[in-house]
Amino acid sequence: MATLLDIQGLTISFPNATPVKDLSFQVAEAETLAIVGESGSGKSLTALALMRLLPKTADITDGSIRFAGEDLVNIPEPAMRERRGRDIAMIFQEPMTSLNPVLTIGRQIVEVLRLHRGLTRAQARREARDLLDLVRIPDPDRCLDDYPHRLSGGMRQRVMIAIAVACRPKLLIADEPTTALDVTIQAQVLELLDRLRRELSLALLLITHDLGVVGQWADRVVVMYAGRKVEEAPPEPLFNDPLHPYTQGLLAASPRLHDDLHYRDSRLSEIPGSISSAVKEKGCPFVPRCPQRRDVCRTVFPDTTMAGLGRSVACHAVPPPIATGPSLHDAAVRL
Repeated sequence: MATLLDIQGLTISFPNATPVKDLSFQVAEAETLAIVGESGSGKSLTALALMRLLPKTADITDGSIRFAGEDLVNIPEPAMRERRGRDIAMIFQEPMTSLNPVLTIGRQIVEVLRLHRGLTRAQARREARDLLDLVRIPDPDRCLDDYPHRLSGGMRQRVMIAIAVACRPKLLIADEPTTALDVTIQAQVLELLDRLRRELSLALLLITHDLGVVGQWADRVVVMYAGRKVEEAPPEPLFNDPLHPYTQGLLAASPRLHDDLHYRDSRLSEIPGSISSAVKEKGCPFVPRCPQRRDVCRTVFPDTTMAGLGRSVACHAVPPPIATGPSLHDAAVRL
């Protein structure tokens, strides 16, 4: 599979802060890449940067975002507006704040279809009905004339997905798509996203803090902390042998099942401190909370090194590998 999205050295700055710094990763065609990390890691800002929807006080001060070979950072806004929704689409965290409360569901989907695909109003309405059927909404004809407040949270999220895939984008960004949904609905939404990824041959960038989601649905995982990528790996080695102390802390703080499908009885671990302390550090941002910190960690951010097949890590405490494995992108292509 060819590389669809290639981000190199992305840095996002506010007047008094740099919440994302020197971030690099790739997404191949038709794969699912998950970005994980606690709140404040820069996950959503990264997604907004890909869509060129950053707040007015934020700027991309360094790096490149290449989508299908085109640099999205420097193209004019009218050209970027054409790509939003048509080539790159995004599902936001809370559908109730993303859907217009005074417009019907049908009108909101029709608007996208007419703008990007040039359909007539009648054609767009028929297509909107088919999209609602695609995302498994019961009685799609009635739903077209409903308002967002009349739908459940799960149904509103499905409507958001229908709008996002209306133009068959090449890349779908899902920013915490299961937030505030109960467990059963979460599973349905994730199954829907994976089915659409396969049926429409689109790449999925899944932003989440739920490690259970990562283990089941992702092809590769990028772990972010305080705007930095600290580890990247396929899910299986990441779960079985996490290398970075932050990844180890995340896994230790997550409920795990025994073989008999009961949760372990031992108390969950926690990562001491908070992510807000990271902005004060010159070296590795995880230093204030890291149980393996060294003197060098306070002054020098570690280089990203390969750590085996399809893996990389940025940590002074991780010993260098004996042999250098293939690149992360090569490993992703093989998945």
